[in-house]
Amino acid sequence: MVEQGWTLLEKKQKFSDINRKVKPQKYVPALGFDWLTIWYDLTIRLTMPERKFRNKLIDHLDPCDEERILEFGFGTGANLVLVADRAPDARFTGLDIDPKVRKMANRKLTRYGIKIPLKLYDGEIFPFPSDSFDKVYSCLVFHHLNIENKRRTMMEIFRVLEPGGRLIIGDWGKAKSPILRTAFYAIQLLDGFKNTRDNVDGRLPELMQETGFTGVKETDFINTMIGSFCYYEGLKSRLT
Repeated sequence: MVEQGWTLLEKKQKFSDINRKVKPQKYVPALGFDWLTIWYDLTIRLTMPERKFRNKLIDHLDPCDEERILEFGFGTGANLVLVADRAPDARFTGLDIDPKVRKMANRKLTRYGIKIPLKLYDGEIFPFPSDSFDKVYSCLVFHHLNIENKRRTMMEIFRVLEPGGRLIIGDWGKAKSPILRTAFYAIQLLDGFKNTRDNVDGRLPELMQETGFTGVKETDFINTMIGSFCYYEGLKSRLT
């Protein structure tokens, strides 16, 4: 018998990984290089319509009080500051792989008087039981992952979502014009052509469907000076 979104082999591998200590994966830092991480917030502010793309992400997330919501890849905590203000009684959790950005995010949350648990993981198994969250959202993370890690991450998101839960992704997508496609080469030079190829080819919805998400669609996009920032949504069926 195969559970939706998981093959029997994948389930066996998953439980095998839980029972052994997994060496943390190498990861692509926020701006491609570890020494540039401290400049991440400034870079986003200078190259993107930050208020617009973050607020639109939260609009699509539509956080409600008492909902359990996970941000995969919380980065420097910019989104968590906004969502905590939008739904102060929701139960937010952050997950990331980079200890440097966790320190930056903790400082930012402390400055705003916000208490949200920020977890680190090894790039493999999320440190949460199955069916732990009503919603999971992610912003500017998946273009850092190669195809194998994109699939693995989506399977973990699928696992920790409640049946009926939603995944919302905001990330680089297929460019809406040749000029924007050319501009996106700046991102690819920093974050790697291999990792970003699936994004610019518009494959994120396809990967979500392969994982088991239903009703997958691109819900919106914003054209920026460095590419097309797209919003995707998928549902974990209640029939899993």
